[in-house]
Amino acid sequence: MPVVWSFPTQIVFGNGSLGQIAERVKTVVVGAAPRALVVCDAGVVKVGIAERVRDALTKGGIETAVFSGVDPNPVEENITAGVEAYRAHRANVIVSVGGGSPLDAGKLIALKTTHDRPLVDYDDAAGGDRFIDANIPPMVTVPTTAGTGSEVGRSGVVTLEATGRKTVIFSPHLLAKIALLDPELTVSMPPHITAATGFDALTHGLEAYCAKGDHPMADGIALGCLELVARSLLRAVKDGSDLDARGDMMKAAMMGAVAFQKGLGATHSLAHPLSSEKNLHHGLANALCLPAVVDFNATTIPERIERVRATLVPQAKTLADGLRSLRAELGLPNGLSAEGVTEADIGKLSDKAFEDACHSLNPRPTSKDDLAALYRASL
Repeated sequence: MPVVWSFPTQIVFGNGSLGQIAERVKTVVVGAAPRALVVCDAGVVKVGIAERVRDALTKGGIETAVFSGVDPNPVEENITAGVEAYRAHRANVIVSVGGGSPLDAGKLIALKTTHDRPLVDYDDAAGGDRFIDANIPPMVTVPTTAGTGSEVGRSGVVTLEATGRKTVIFSPHLLAKIALLDPELTVSMPPHITAATGFDALTHGLEAYCAKGDHPMADGIALGCLELVARSLLRAVKDGSDLDARGDMMKAAMMGAVAFQKGLGATHSLAHPLSSEKNLHHGLANALCLPAVVDFNATTIPERIERVRATLVPQAKTLADGLRSLRAELGLPNGLSAEGVTEADIGKLSDKAFEDACHSLNPRPTSKDDLAALYRASL
């Protein structure tokens, strides 16, 4: 039977827990019959999960429409189209299904149904959270990957028209009411996506633990995330039907997202422009940049880097070497050049990376020149 945790989102975890979705959705809509908009992407439709979710909601007596117009790296027009779909259906609850992109998009669609400012005004780096209040429709999240942890996160990431920059919009009011984690929904992920999303969870745990600041709860959860990754990421990649490993990775992804409320670091500042400018998968971008950042930070926080090494790759001489070996064993590329990034891209990428707020909490201060050097070290 599924188990239920609250932290603070109510989390329903267990094989087959999708079967509870209709009854769970009914609990978050107050004073009206629920009308659900399922937010997803084309991949979720292709593997049949969107239809399963819609059928489960419909059989539970919930009027349901599906909006599948979310790009792999969401852009502002996806949010605008989603708001139109929400209003056309007269929806009063959003059920976001998929990886980080639909889950993030669902939050921002919910935000824009009740908040009239342009999305750029809500940029967390500019203090945009002050414009976000509690008047947001309820959300239920159903992850089908194990990477971002966006199902329990309080942020959405989107590339804005005004800046062309991948931007974080952050507020506790963007938390889902319920996250439904069913490991069976991740079995359809092919090995390379399992590896890339798993490295995303790994990066969240590692960067949260290493970020500046004093947050003992986040640190403990981050280390727990890394323990689960060490135990189960390779297993999940090598045998996609291993539901125990799939479940561990869903837990790791969730825990990484909870932990990074403490902050992230330079890896994410490097990764965000790689998605907006070069269309790299976010988890893959993290995987290709993380070892260089670990090397960069090693002399600043040696005790923390050593603890992560002992937790995650105890067989390796250094954490960065262990991450490179793990990346290769997972079948991921060994550098950005394999994904078409060249020296000619570094100027524009480092400009955008420096504008990204994540590196402000990197344990070692990071200049624009440092970010450019980290891109070169990751080629």
